[in-house]
Order: sequence, then C-alpha cells, then structure tokens
Amino acid sequence: MNEFIVIVESSADARTATKLGDRVLVEKVNWLEEQQLQYFFRWSGLEENTEYSCWKDINDIIERAKSSGVRIPRFLRSKNGATKTDGAAARKILNLVSYLQKRRQIKAVIFIRDLDNQPQRKESVEQVRSEYSDRPLKIVMGMANRTREAWVLNGFITLNKSEEKILEEIKTQLNFDPCEESHRLRSNSKEESDRMRNPKVVLEKLTGGDFERERKCWEETDLEILRNRGVSTGLTDYMNEVENQLTSIFLKDNP
Repeated sequence: MNEFIVIVESSADARTATKLGDRVLVEKVNWLEEQQLQYFFRWSGLEENTEYSCWKDINDIIERAKSSGVRIPRFLRSKNGATKTDGAAARKILNLVSYLQKRRQIKAVIFIRDLDNQPQRKESVEQVRSEYSDRPLKIVMGMANRTREAWVLNGFITLNKSEEKILEEIKTQLNFDPCEESHRLRSNSKEESDRMRNPKVVLEKLTGGDFERERKCWEETDLEILRNRGVSTGLTDYMNEVENQLTSIFLKDNP
C-alpha cells in the first residue's frame, strides 16, 4: 500500500491537511472517487500504524528507530545554512524515510507547519527539499500564514442568520472580512484590546468552539473558494502542491 507521510504540529492540522489533500486528488484525478482513496494510499506517520507524526516528536521517533536497529543514512549537510529551525528536523525526517522506503511503499512526505511570523521555517524546509529533488520521493509543503486557523477561516461560509450577524459584527470591528483576508489576523493576544486580531479567537467566535462546525470549513466549502481566499495564507500554495506533486503518483500507477 502506498503511504504519504504526514508531519504536523497537531491532530487538528493532520485532519485539515489530509482531508484537503483527499479533496484535491479527487478533483484532479478524473477517474478517482472519494470512496476509492483507501485502496490506493494511506496517510501515515513515520512509525508504522500511525496516521501522522508531530514535529515536536521527531527526535524521539529517531531515537526509537535507532534503538530498534534502524541504520539511518547520513547525507551531507547543506552548505546554505538549512541546519537550524525546521531544516534540521526536515533533513532527519527525510533521512529516516530513505531507510523506511526499503520496506514500506512511501511515495511522499507532507510537511505541514504554522509559520507564526517566522518565514525562516518555510525557507529552511524549501532548502532541504531542493537537496532531495533527485530522490524517488515527492515532498509537499503546506505552510500556513500565520496559523492553521487562517486556513479554516478561509473556508468559513455562514450557514444561518446568527452566523451572519456574528460575522458582520467582526467585520465592522476589524474593517475587513476575516474569512477573505484571514492573513491580516496577526495577533497572538487574547487581551481585549487586540484579541479580535487573533485568528484563533475569531474562529472560536464564529464557530462557537464547535469542531464539527470547523470541519465544514475544509470539508464542504467549494475548493475554488478556498483557492481564491487562500492566496495569502499559504492554503492555495498547499492545494497546488498536492495537485502538482501527488496527482502524478496516481497517473503513473494508473495511466
């Protein structure tokens, strides 16, 4: 079974990224139906029988692999400085995947990360990806500007009068639509003076903290709306990466 390794910060990130990936694949591979996906690949973590792996756990995963006898190949480090922040972790992951490919059908690695106003996260992973361009592995990047919640807000469509009222109140307070321009929500604060510029706060207010309501934002909103709204949040880039990198796996295996 083909595997796509998912590296995320949380289970919520994994659910959002993988479902969006499913939807883009079904849209772009004309013979593929959603109910067929399970027969062609699965989203996995680095360790067998897991659905994803978290950035914060990478060192522990590497040590467990080594203790079980895995000899992780060592490749030359970058001369361009991609050894700090996420670059070092990405290199460790890809080195481990190179070994795991000997016994698992790993076709791709998906890096999902909140930028949190740290553009070097994206730059360092991009640098490492370029070093592995000649390897039999697709590498997809999903870098959320500023957080995953910005992606979810991109998909928020009001469903009733109550939601319309709440959204209008927020738009009046912000002087812009937080769903169409969620990249402008750059605050981390929950203090009253700045809390409505925190994407987490805005999303909670719009959805009432209901995860099932959040889920509709990435599972049911039209993909073109997500693409149009997600240009500045990194969502459009992620969807394009899934299309450009992963659809070729299906077309190659099933011409």
